[in-house]
Amino acid sequence: MDKYRIDSHKLIYHVDRVHDWLSGEDIYPIYMEVSPSGACNHRCSYCALDFMEYQQRFLPVEVLKERLREMGRLGVRSIMYAGEGEPFLHRDMAEIAECTKAAGIDVAITTNGVLFEPKLAERVLGACAWIKVSINGATAETYAAIHRCRERDFEVVVENLRYAAAVRREKDLNCALGMQLLLLPENRHEAVQLAELAREVGMDYLVIKPYSQHPLSKTEKYKDVKYGDCDELAERLAEFNDEDFQVIYRSQAMQQWDEQGKGYERCLALPFWSYVDAGGNVWGCSMYLGDERWCYGNIKEESFEQIWQGERRRESLCWAGKELDAGACRVNCRMEAINRYLWELKHLPEHANFI
Repeated sequence: MDKYRIDSHKLIYHVDRVHDWLSGEDIYPIYMEVSPSGACNHRCSYCALDFMEYQQRFLPVEVLKERLREMGRLGVRSIMYAGEGEPFLHRDMAEIAECTKAAGIDVAITTNGVLFEPKLAERVLGACAWIKVSINGATAETYAAIHRCRERDFEVVVENLRYAAAVRREKDLNCALGMQLLLLPENRHEAVQLAELAREVGMDYLVIKPYSQHPLSKTEKYKDVKYGDCDELAERLAEFNDEDFQVIYRSQAMQQWDEQGKGYERCLALPFWSYVDAGGNVWGCSMYLGDERWCYGNIKEESFEQIWQGERRRESLCWAGKELDAGACRVNCRMEAINRYLWELKHLPEHANFI
């Protein structure tokens, strides 16, 4: 069960944009990731973006609000607030979420949940399509060891989510609430326990996903982890699935990680998404943060339209189309499934007309 298609992709629902891209048109992104905060209150042992150094920088809210209105007009349909830091460390995160929705853009937030306190929940739940909390253990001890934080943060997160679920129910809001566990050797034995907790607290789902080594990450602690021996765990977790709660066990992503294969030679997904860091820089891909070949511009200096139609982006796309070796990219990057889909559209198999 995966009604949210988390272990797949949703580009199949955007036929108009895919058609324009196949026709050679320069399209605007459907989806963006934005990092409102460079700082983070945790230092997770698996953090992929540790090389960004958790900088104390925050997107200026007035600039962002202006760009959001522009992005909505240009056709951006969704923004996930996450990035190299903790989104709720931005003091204006609730206002940002509300302004994003007002611009006609669907809103999501990925957070560690420690700062997702009741007053904040009461504001952002009405603006968001979903909120997902990273919680990598079912006990305070395991959680604190992996998140490298205080043990009491675990109970804070659980109670914050319990409150959010109650508010959503009382106000009849349409915001999906979920937990996510990155499956590691230290927490495998607690996955079932976390599923029980997630259901009891009132979550809609629990995602169980594999580790993915970022090529620029400082940590390599988990680079050799494998998931081929997790079938029994997957079967046990599937027993939790019903109409009200799902465990989304990302078996496809786990297989992809174990096999380390791609299935495509070039990254074709770049026109469909983008990343904005906490300094306002617009990047073609979050794997190459800091590599100027991938930086299109800065929203504090130019409009989004100027950036997206600018020479720097054209040069970056041209370079990526000719020089980038997708085989050297991160396994299970955000655009992995989309790239396989687009590659297949561009390279039709034999007998494609026999539908």
